[in-house]
Amino acid sequence: MIANTAAPSLAGQTSRGSDAHDSVSSGEIAIGVIIGRTSEFFDFFVYAIASVVVFPKLVFPYVDALTGTLYSFAIFALAFIARPVGTTIFMMVDRVYGRGVKLTIALFMLGTSTVAVAFLPGYESIGAASAVLLSVLRIGQGFALGGTWDGLPSLLALNAPARRRGWYAMIPQLGAPLGLMVASALFAFFITTLSAADFLDWGWRYPFFVAFAINVVALFARLRIVVTPEYSELFGSRDLEPEPVARTLQAEGRNVVIGTFAPLASFALFHMVTVFPLSWVFLFTQEGPDRFLIIEMVAAAFGVAAIIASGPIADRVGRRTLLGASAVAIAAFSGFAPQLLNGGGFGETLFMLLGFVLLGVSFGQSSGSVASNFSRANRYTASALTSDFAWLFGAGFAPLVALVLASRFGLLSVGGYLLSGAACTLLALGISRRLDRADQAGPLDAH
Repeated sequence: MIANTAAPSLAGQTSRGSDAHDSVSSGEIAIGVIIGRTSEFFDFFVYAIASVVVFPKLVFPYVDALTGTLYSFAIFALAFIARPVGTTIFMMVDRVYGRGVKLTIALFMLGTSTVAVAFLPGYESIGAASAVLLSVLRIGQGFALGGTWDGLPSLLALNAPARRRGWYAMIPQLGAPLGLMVASALFAFFITTLSAADFLDWGWRYPFFVAFAINVVALFARLRIVVTPEYSELFGSRDLEPEPVARTLQAEGRNVVIGTFAPLASFALFHMVTVFPLSWVFLFTQEGPDRFLIIEMVAAAFGVAAIIASGPIADRVGRRTLLGASAVAIAAFSGFAPQLLNGGGFGETLFMLLGFVLLGVSFGQSSGSVASNFSRANRYTASALTSDFAWLFGAGFAPLVALVLASRFGLLSVGGYLLSGAACTLLALGISRRLDRADQAGPLDAH
């Protein structure tokens, strides 16, 4: 059952001989997962940063900076609305043509929509059509993201040793801080080395070209794994095959809802320490965005360490226990986070470091706490839908809502918004535990 000393093998999991699976290991899956998630989050953060420092001036120069940023955040949210629609369509493609065809089409569409943003003409060139075109491209990004679900995170979790499930659950989450670090570094470089006019004219476009190149690399890296006969057989043996969305929701609707709201504290905090603070500093302080982007890079490194630490902690105390405890910690953080963010350079730095440590511990386990409740037949599609809805309700509108609250009622109201996310997580986890006990006590329980 062990292919090498570095990682548990998946050999023997299927009916084929061990020789057929010499190259199929949890370590290989982990690499594919990290590459895929990092590329997706890099796209995400390139667009998010541009939503603060570029689009308000390029697309909405006819309104004040705050209103332009709010318009930009509204367009930002369109991708999260389109994502479940993309999942529904691409699941049909998966069933008919296979996972490789689905990934190729989805990543090509994602890369095309992303690189097309680099050629976006501004309001001065085409007027209001600039905002319309940006909206269409953003919807294209979200639609394509719905097709990038490859099932590798679920396969990794299913093949993880029983005592190391927390460790393997955190691996896909590493893509978020890694993607942020690269995106922040690129923008910080161009902002600091170019004049404001050159940056707004052409400098900001280069990170979108890099995003396209990374998508191409990620496509081949992921296809190398998912289309091999060994992995195709493993997906089938683990029942990680696409099911119709309507049928999945009918069978797993309860668990999808719980899975959507269980990580809400993590997802709310996610934007509180990434997109929103950049907009606040850019709009309401005299600081330039380059300094804060560097702070984000350093804080994201702390986030990587915290995500890694969440693995052994979760294996020791349980993933749900850790998620609940981190929600309580996030609730406490919401009480003084606004004062830190409004406390000058030192306060901003402390806000980001503490925020990313909390985010890493909670976000590191946010994807696997409820997914184990899905039936084998529906796990592939249900996991994809749960991820879509969690991002939609937990993160899609977070920058917009937070900026509206902060601009109208002050930063303290943002703390209240973060507190509400923590409350939703605790409520969802409580309901999940109660339903689990009821299922285990039921006379028809099959487990």
